[in-house]
Amino acid sequence: MDERTDQTPKMAKLNNPPRRQFNIDRRTREYLTASEIEKLRQAAREQGRHPHRDDMLILIMFRHALRASEIACLKWEQVDLAEGIIHVTRLKNGNPSSHPLRGVEIRGLRKLAREYDNSIYVFVSERKAPLTTRSIHHIISRAGQHAELNLSVHPHMLRHSTGFHLANKGTDTRSIQGYMGHANIKNTVIYTELSPNRYKQFWTD
Repeated sequence: MDERTDQTPKMAKLNNPPRRQFNIDRRTREYLTASEIEKLRQAAREQGRHPHRDDMLILIMFRHALRASEIACLKWEQVDLAEGIIHVTRLKNGNPSSHPLRGVEIRGLRKLAREYDNSIYVFVSERKAPLTTRSIHHIISRAGQHAELNLSVHPHMLRHSTGFHLANKGTDTRSIQGYMGHANIKNTVIYTELSPNRYKQFWTD
């Protein structure tokens, strides 16, 4: 047999691109529950060289439905601790909005400002440079492993978690749309459609 003919199937196999792996093939769901978020925060506080920063990173991303790229470029000028407001700038053609900050966020952000003073960015490295999206992915993935959530946790899950949390509380779709900065309400409806609370009245016992 010709040696070149014998290698053809192997070469063809090597040249074929790998089949795209969909999210559903990697994990059973794309969001965390409120209790799992707390476990993730606790795990962040128990490891790494910047436990408070990493804990606040998770909290702010969850509370305000931030993408990794959005929190990476979050600046102190967008945060008004005196008034308790955060001005959210959305990427991917999303609509900007202003969100209230609660007490736990204000206290945590004030501590963060003291720890990383003279930085224009809220979440920074030891060199006062803004965290990269890769660093943010590593922080959250590491916390997920430490928390033993049995899920492959990634940053965008926190944004999805916000939508499902608000939907489960009964928040109307338009309010969720504005809060998350969706330009198209079709991107919001998925949270209300999958909310188990829609079916709570189906059975009485």
